[in-house]
Order: sequence, then structure tokens, then C-alpha cells
Amino acid sequence: MTDTAVYAAGGVVWRMVEGKLHILAIHRTAYADVTLPKGKVDPGETLAETAVREIFEETGIRGALGVPVGVSRYRLPGKKQKIVHYWAVEATDDAIRASAFVPNKEIAALEWMTAKKARAQLSYPVDVEILDAFLRLVDDGVLETFPIVVLRHAKATAREDWDGEDAARPLTGRGTKQAAALVGPLQAFGVRKIITSDAVRCVTTVTPFAAAQGRSLTRTPHLGQDAWEAGDGDVRAIVGKRVRARKPAVLCSHGPVLPDILAELALATGTMRGSYLGSASALPVGAFSVVHLSATNPGSGIVSIETHEPKI
Repeated sequence: MTDTAVYAAGGVVWRMVEGKLHILAIHRTAYADVTLPKGKVDPGETLAETAVREIFEETGIRGALGVPVGVSRYRLPGKKQKIVHYWAVEATDDAIRASAFVPNKEIAALEWMTAKKARAQLSYPVDVEILDAFLRLVDDGVLETFPIVVLRHAKATAREDWDGEDAARPLTGRGTKQAAALVGPLQAFGVRKIITSDAVRCVTTVTPFAAAQGRSLTRTPHLGQDAWEAGDGDVRAIVGKRVRARKPAVLCSHGPVLPDILAELALATGTMRGSYLGSASALPVGAFSVVHLSATNPGSGIVSIETHEPKI
């Protein structure tokens, strides 16, 4: 991010009503316009966290991020550029029932619209472009998705500075901060299942998230670097089980193992392999790639991959 731009994030919030796709638009009070929910990044926030928070604040709907839809760019009155990242966000029946939205000084009303009506009613061309990008995904058969998050452990004590077993290397102070900072972004993608290498540096990377969610960890040597170096890991079985489950999950592992995890995700979903897999697996410590898959037909291939790096 640069100082010359204003960053924001939001979503195309959708639901099915009697088998027909509907989009949530907001009527803003001060501007008397119709737009998609979005808002500026708060200090210390990631774009993913911003999107989820802003959607909740503006609509009362708490959702998880689906596939990235696109980025809009436009000039503000002060000549700064505003850059807005959007994700698809399903509004579940439970989330809609839990919404405590009431008209306020910022948002006058919420309106569920058909896609056709939304294209006609949205006030700004940049919003229509984002909606059109979302509708192209829908036309391609991609609506309900689930993420598998491939996470590299946070910063650990260097091998040369550690006298014990490699698997016992702890996180550094920076790594501990990175682990804490992962809680919000992983929550934003709705992660439920937590699978980690049994190495201390991996377990402690996802422990803060597990604690925040009240969920247990599944530790496995098959995602560990020792098993990878010995050639007796079983990444394929773990990846295959997660794809079959069709539930949001995080797999926490080590730099050398990540290419195998991404390769197995491609194989498990019938996806053509390419250089994009290398980019998604070449992660710095504390970073993760989100692999989005179709919930209705995972075998149709990887829908998209997005990578997020730590600010710490």
C-alpha cells in the first residue's frame, strides 16, 4: 500500500430467494445514492478484515469472504486515488436473521435486488463493473465456494541459534506477534478446521486462532518438514480429505512443504498446473494463500488463489 492512495474493501453480498440470485445494495443517507457495502481500512487492519467489518457495520450481516471479485479504482475530490477490493459474500439465512440493522445517519435502507435491477439501480459505474465481474463468475457456475488456506508458520528461531530438535524450534517475538495477527484474517475467510504440522513453530502459529474460535487443533507429522525430508509424509491424503469435506480449513506447514500442498490441491481438483502454483507457495513466514474451490463441484478446478502477507 502507498501513502498516495486510500484503501478500502467491501463485498458483493448475495443470497438465493426462491431459486433466484439477489444482491444486497445499500441506500446511503448523506449521498442519496445506491451502492455496494464497503469502507476504508482501519489502522492495522488487513483488507480482508476490513471487508468483513464494513459489511457487518453497514448491513448487520456477518459473513465470510468467498472469491475475490475485483478491484475498483477512482479519484477522490482531493485527487487521491481510492482503491477498493471486493469479495463475494454469501448472506446465510442465520446471518440475515441475526442482523440488527436499523436505518441510521450513514445507511438509510438496505434492499435485496435481482442482478438485473441492481445493474440498473447502482449509482456508480465502478460498482456496476464489480457486479458484472461477480455475475461472470456466476455464469461460469461459481457461486458457492469454500477456501482451503495454505499457511506458512510464523517467524521461528533460526536453526543455527537452536540446540534442540528442529521440530521444537519456538517462535520469535516477531513470530508471536504474527501469530496473533493471523486471527482476524483467518476469521474473515470463515476457517473452521485447523490442521497443522506437529512442529512447535506451526502449532503455536495457529494456537491463537484456535483459541479465539474455541476450536481444537489437528496435529499431524504428515505436514511436517521432518517427514517431507524423509520422504514419508502424506500430504495427498490430507488435501484429499479437506477437498472432500468442502469446509473452510487452514493447513499450517513449512516453506519446503508448501509447493507439495499446492500441487496436491491442483491434482485433487483436476486443475492444470502452472507457474501460479509456485507463486502461491513461495510464501514468507506468517503469510498464507487462500485457494477457493467450488462447493458444489470441487473437481471443476481451482476457482482462484489469493495471497496475503503479514504486516509484521
